[in-house]
Amino acid sequence: MAGRITKSEQQLRPDPRYGDKILSKFINCIMLDGKKNAARKVMYSAMDLIDERLKKEGGSEGAPKNALELFHRAIDNVKPDVEVRSKRVGGANYQVPMPVTAKRRQSLGFRWLIVAVRGESGKPMHIRLAKELWDAAQGDGKAMNVRDQTHRMADANKAFAHFAW
Repeated sequence: MAGRITKSEQQLRPDPRYGDKILSKFINCIMLDGKKNAARKVMYSAMDLIDERLKKEGGSEGAPKNALELFHRAIDNVKPDVEVRSKRVGGANYQVPMPVTAKRRQSLGFRWLIVAVRGESGKPMHIRLAKELWDAAQGDGKAMNVRDQTHRMADANKAFAHFAW
């Protein structure tokens, strides 16, 4: 049966180092071929790099105090508010802007960050991840560009919003 509700949210355990469920879910999204320890190692190395950079740059007003706070800020910045969905009306396809549910917002944010990190090459994964999270927390980077593009597309097609039923 399609759309069946699973207990994945209840079964999700917080990650061992930070005790955070969202970070645990992000690690699961990074994971390839069931290699969770490798994904954890990449994530924790990236968090260590972020912590070092935060200590080096000092705490300015409104800046995150630790890597976990910066991670949450990056995820919140990348999450989209609206997206366009294709609707077929009277033989024509329209790109209709629609609000995004909370669960989909999070999964899109995760996906865009991971695709941005995997799209680069030349440096180890944890360095690329730390850089992308840092950039996303500041409001720029590849993942933020994808979010802004999505918002721009929705804004350009808001004339078709009345097709969203």
